[in-house]
Amino acid sequence: MTRRLFIFGLGFSGLEIAKLARADGWTVAGTCTTEEKARRLREAGIEAHRFDGTAALSADAFGEPSHVVCTIAPGSEGDPALRTCRELLGQARWLGYLSTTGVYGDHEGGWVDETTTPLPTQPRSQQRLAAEQGWRALAAGAGASLHILRLPGIYGPGRSTLERVRAGTAQRIDKPGQVFSRIHVEDLAASAMKAAARETGTEIWNVADDLPASNADVIAYACELLGRPVPPVVPWEEAAPTMSAMARSFYSESRRVRNDKLKRELGVVLRYPTYREGLKAIAAAEG
Repeated sequence: MTRRLFIFGLGFSGLEIAKLARADGWTVAGTCTTEEKARRLREAGIEAHRFDGTAALSADAFGEPSHVVCTIAPGSEGDPALRTCRELLGQARWLGYLSTTGVYGDHEGGWVDETTTPLPTQPRSQQRLAAEQGWRALAAGAGASLHILRLPGIYGPGRSTLERVRAGTAQRIDKPGQVFSRIHVEDLAASAMKAAARETGTEIWNVADDLPASNADVIAYACELLGRPVPPVVPWEEAAPTMSAMARSFYSESRRVRNDKLKRELGVVLRYPTYREGLKAIAAAEG
């Protein structure tokens, strides 16, 4: 059976999924926003096509994939892949959509799972939920399987708390009861490929690690790994006025994300079950 994966958005997450799929013998292609990046990816052996969401891909570029993953964030005009490539997307037998655990909204530090009713409060999360509904409609009309992966904060090599600590910009903010869930990009990719192997119906997976934690705790551990002094805690009331609107929005919600279904039904074994294993591995790889 043909296994061709097309990835809308060969960015941080998309490239990790592509890497894992290619290692497992899949034919992989995908999109990026500029021709320059597409050229660099092609030179690295990855079939890449420019796509900025304003026009549909050609049928030749799409190439009749069996599986499709979309990592692109929607905007005020909706999901760009759905908006411009709906007819092409309906040809695949499995669709994967990378969404966000932000669709659950604020639970004041309480636990959420896949049965929790989405109540997004942030515009970007509301757009994600609308995109989920669009992918559901597409899959239903095409008779394709759809797997929605709801993701918390994604980190990995080159994109973690370690970079902020090294740069001296890490700020330990104390907002009582505030916690965040996370996932290492390698565990995200492994979960996506596990889902791709399960071509049945519509499923939602929370892809998160085992230990929700405050950013203050994560920064302290990153400092320990790097042998740097731990910055003092800054009260939320003092920090908030100096933060960007985007940063403040992240602190406006608090929830703990359950991953029981992911491990029980997909059989995912997290390589980095907490931020400690993940940051330790990144620090060791970077020397």
